[in-house]
Amino acid sequence: MNHREALEALRRLDREYRHLCHVLALLQWDQETCLPKDGVMDRSEQLALLGGMAHEQLIDPKVGKHLAEAGVTEKNPQGDERFSGEERDFLRVFSKEYYKAIKLPPDFVRYAAKAEGLSQAAWVEARQKSDFSFFMPHLSTMVEIAKKRTQYWGYGDRAYDGLLDIYEPGMTEQGIQEIFAPLAVKLKDLAERITAKGIEPSIFSASRYDSGIQHQFSLKLMDYLGFDTKRGRLDTSAHPFTTTLGTRDVRITTRYIEENPLSGIFSTIHEMGHAFYELGLPDNLRGSCLGDGSSMGIHESQSRLWENVIGRSRAFWTGLFPLLGSYFPGQLGSISLDAFIREVNRVALSPIRIEADELSYSLHIILRFELERRLFSGKLSVEELPRAWNALMKEYFNIEVENDREGVLQDVHWSMGSFGYFPSYALGNLYGLQLWKKLCADIPQADSCIAQGKFEKIRAWLNETVYVWGRRLCPEALLIKATGQKLKADSFMEYIETKYTAIYGL
Repeated sequence: MNHREALEALRRLDREYRHLCHVLALLQWDQETCLPKDGVMDRSEQLALLGGMAHEQLIDPKVGKHLAEAGVTEKNPQGDERFSGEERDFLRVFSKEYYKAIKLPPDFVRYAAKAEGLSQAAWVEARQKSDFSFFMPHLSTMVEIAKKRTQYWGYGDRAYDGLLDIYEPGMTEQGIQEIFAPLAVKLKDLAERITAKGIEPSIFSASRYDSGIQHQFSLKLMDYLGFDTKRGRLDTSAHPFTTTLGTRDVRITTRYIEENPLSGIFSTIHEMGHAFYELGLPDNLRGSCLGDGSSMGIHESQSRLWENVIGRSRAFWTGLFPLLGSYFPGQLGSISLDAFIREVNRVALSPIRIEADELSYSLHIILRFELERRLFSGKLSVEELPRAWNALMKEYFNIEVENDREGVLQDVHWSMGSFGYFPSYALGNLYGLQLWKKLCADIPQADSCIAQGKFEKIRAWLNETVYVWGRRLCPEALLIKATGQKLKADSFMEYIETKYTAIYGL
């Protein structure tokens, strides 16, 4: 088989592998949205079976044979120089997945998939009971699986670097710490200066907002922002998420709190940001290993950009607030746009990450990053996790955590074994503001477009600058190509300090 035939064979195998992954994602989506409680055990076995099949598809000896025929080795992952740039990028990304997968024994993969299904179900029940002890043995298993996986990959005592590489290629624990440490100091100082002026009560505290009506508004919001419902849908889940089930099937979920309609609104916008990225990928990359985001941090840059920079702006609500008021005339009829904008951007330190204000959100991520570092360095045991969580919450936020549900059990990520994922959220804030600054330089009328509910130019810029590359570029290369600069926290801190100094008259 010549090099060109080998490439086409690899593309076919890659497509089949992606199909299996999408079937797995469908079962996981179903588990999070509508699976009956007693179906968990069967679902765990189904996930284990399909996870094993997908793994076996990826490590099929034919894959190694065709990679060799295409000139690929671990030292030369891009293969034969006669391939085009896009083809060599495909080989680089696909071969990285292959070389990592082939180092994992099939029995280990099946065991991990089954443990993950059971762990997620245990987390849901533990969260309902607010009892970490019920979840603790499952979390211990997920930590051991994660450590074992990085050992197979050859990371030795640098397990956390191996986990970070899954979500943020090129980033290391040390590199992230160098960014997060000074960022935490600045954010904590700004938050303290604002809260010293007194925490304002929520304007929503005296009313209830029916979840069914909230859902109807979320559907309208999707239409307003230009979400293509022929290629996606909105459902509810315990923890909002976005999942891709096919090249033209991207699902998002949200959740509603009847005492606070902003939770559902901004969860919906956040997940739409992820979906816009997935739906904006070019057709020539779809259905392949290149048909995904550059990294989870870049992915989060899109969700955080839409949720916060656009969604919390005065321009955004200038046209949309009257529409929201029509859904809740009794509750919002006497509230002015000025009061609503201040509420949308109200700083009120919360123990809950997904309910956090824009300013303090990154502190929640830095807290989790610190705990993960300790877990995988051996400085912290799973049993000690709630106590360590509560201590950092006191240090960063001066908040006493009342129960496990509001503390260590609030996020789904660890139940899935997604250690190393959390830093992507805060990195996403930094990536997003660096991209937004360049977008505004290229589209000076961006605020006017937002105020008019016309988002086509913004989405087009993101399509042409970010989405078009899929996984062809690593985060650093993508950011340099888009903005001319490496990652810095400057644009984010300038935005945060300018915005909240004005709002709170500091």
